[in-house]
Amino acid sequence: MNEINYDKCGAFIAVLRKDLGYTQKELAERLMVSDKAVSKWERGLSMPDISILMPLAKVLGVTVIELLQGERTQEATSISATAVEELLTKTIQLSVKEEQTIRVQKRKQRITAYLACVLVVLLEVSILSLLGYSRETLFTELFTMEFLMLLFGGWFCLLVKEVLPGYYEENRIGFYSDGFFRLNIAGMRFNNSNWPHIVHACRVITLSVAVLFPILYGVLSWFFPAVWVSYKLVITLASAFALFIPIVVVGKKYE
Repeated sequence: MNEINYDKCGAFIAVLRKDLGYTQKELAERLMVSDKAVSKWERGLSMPDISILMPLAKVLGVTVIELLQGERTQEATSISATAVEELLTKTIQLSVKEEQTIRVQKRKQRITAYLACVLVVLLEVSILSLLGYSRETLFTELFTMEFLMLLFGGWFCLLVKEVLPGYYEENRIGFYSDGFFRLNIAGMRFNNSNWPHIVHACRVITLSVAVLFPILYGVLSWFFPAVWVSYKLVITLASAFALFIPIVVVGKKYE
């Protein structure tokens, strides 16, 4: 059984790269990946994605099989079809396993970030309460905004699908529905090019507004009460609709 040795393969990539006079950054640019990815390959921490193998082998001047074996072979024809199949199957399995590991890690990070924001909001409300704000006032001034931002933030962090169905690629669709959540942006086309960026932007904005709005409310209502009383509706609506600005900007940029 042919096994893929991460360390051997990584060392082979490093040797070939240096022989060609490339830096990690230059090799990464040729493959349109990050230099961190190249560094991980060479240190044996991960393997190139299955989609990168052929371009990488071509740039380094070896065959895919030589790349996976971590050494040059005298005769490519000496490798049996069974050995080739085993190596490629193993590569695909490793690639899938790495993707699953990355997805799990990112989900844990999102859960941690979301819970941290919830705790920060609770701390902010507690501080405002200690400063003399009544529960009724805090409920009236903050509850709706905080509830909506944390609700949508939780959906974007924990529940939203990061890959759209195939028909989004074939049609111009600016509407997304998932359960009771709806997202409809006129003039926008959602697809798998811009959707991951839109989701990330929505995560950042919803959680940022949830954390920053109590601070903004506290500063204005404490130091500039007249300004808050006069413009609180405008400020609240502007904070709420701030969510749509990055959706449009990012969506159009990567559309």
